[in-house]
Amino acid sequence: MPVSLSARKAAIGLLVFLAAPALAVTYKNSDVPYLGPRVPIPMTPERQVLLDATQKEYAREQAVLGISGKLREITDSHSPVDAPNAPNYDEAASAPYPYTSDVLRMKDGKETKTAEEWWKLRRPQIVEAFDREIFGRAPKRTPKVTWSVVQTASEDVGGHGAVMRRLTGHVDNSADSAITVDIDMTLTLPAQVKGKVPVIIQFGAINPRPFPAGALPFGIKPDKGPDWRAQILALGWGYAILDPGSVQADNGAGLDKGIIGLVNRGKPRKMDDWGALRAWAWGASRAVDFLRSDPHVAADQIGIQGHSRYGKAAIVAMAYDPRIAIGFISSSGAGGAKLFHHYFGETLENVAAANEFHWMAGNFLKYAAGSMSVKDLPVDMDALVALCAPRPVFIGAGASAQGDAWVDARGMFMAVAGADPVYRLLGHKGLETTQFPPQLTPLLAGDLGFRQHEQGHTPGPNWPYFLTFAKQHLASMPKKAS
Repeated sequence: MPVSLSARKAAIGLLVFLAAPALAVTYKNSDVPYLGPRVPIPMTPERQVLLDATQKEYAREQAVLGISGKLREITDSHSPVDAPNAPNYDEAASAPYPYTSDVLRMKDGKETKTAEEWWKLRRPQIVEAFDREIFGRAPKRTPKVTWSVVQTASEDVGGHGAVMRRLTGHVDNSADSAITVDIDMTLTLPAQVKGKVPVIIQFGAINPRPFPAGALPFGIKPDKGPDWRAQILALGWGYAILDPGSVQADNGAGLDKGIIGLVNRGKPRKMDDWGALRAWAWGASRAVDFLRSDPHVAADQIGIQGHSRYGKAAIVAMAYDPRIAIGFISSSGAGGAKLFHHYFGETLENVAAANEFHWMAGNFLKYAAGSMSVKDLPVDMDALVALCAPRPVFIGAGASAQGDAWVDARGMFMAVAGADPVYRLLGHKGLETTQFPPQLTPLLAGDLGFRQHEQGHTPGPNWPYFLTFAKQHLASMPKKAS
């Protein structure tokens, strides 16, 4: 099968995001280099139609919300250091909206003091806030997914024998035959698999297009050892790769198509309907359904991994599906495991922009318009991490000076630290420390893990640390029958 359009667009976006920086030019009071001018994406008739349809939906949603005028100007990771829309990388200027994490504080001002209060009272409040205002509501009923194997192949992955199955999850489209959704996924297990083994689901392209020789993005170095797939197989585990674009397109023009469009029968979404992040998370849950039926998969040892926008999707998937046992959330930035209140790099306004608004509920747009802002959010992303409790989560990022400043490693750590009291309330260790650690310092001893590696916008250097984290946690989990 060809590489999906969404995967190709993601690859293009990565190249744009990580263009070579201008030499010795850094942003105010930081070590963050200017990345140079944005590399233009060639305009084609197909792309113009896509952009026009996206802008039309963007305008429609603003009109439904009663937003007049433009949303607030966004910062740009490729703006010159002295430009009005240059991103903020000055830690001293990162708190225009002061914030003290208090995830256990209920809406009536009372503190959550017991595990029972968390599960019955506070957690449902947080879920409702995310559903209504941020990620949107997934439908209570969605069409049935029927899985089939379309290809089986023996492979050698870094010296490890494996069997790969290419799978299609056909979503029942009897409600609207004009919309077809076929979930694209591969499952790779050790060739001589015995019993049931853990499996890590990765959000990403099935056949990613490699970077040209000698043209790796700024801050990323060639792998010196085995890649993540070989590292997983070396443990005797398996992995699945799920193409998010086969579930829901990564653009606003696609909101009347994909699983969102199918459930809505091609009609425009309501303002509290789900966005692409919830839709991709729904796709992960359907993958979990299939994996739990496989006789060689440990049903209660299924993890998830995602990087960048797919890191956002991975933390959303884990927050909403308690069957996902562990997560590796890499460089997820705003809309993922980063505090919106930490004004550094990617901001709320960026996520509400025309190229990203489809990730969220329509209601999210109002926080980037008029007098409303981050300060008016009912919850921030410390609460999202807390929804994963007590399951182990590893949050990773790259170095600011090497091209990963946009995702805000400190802001992600602050969100993890804010979730720590929930883990402790539920009898788990949480974080080793609430002090932001030096780069290359792995925090692996608790149920909340963190590490900032030395390269750029890549999960690569953190994979060995996540797998160490996963081994110690999954080893203590029982392998229940599917």
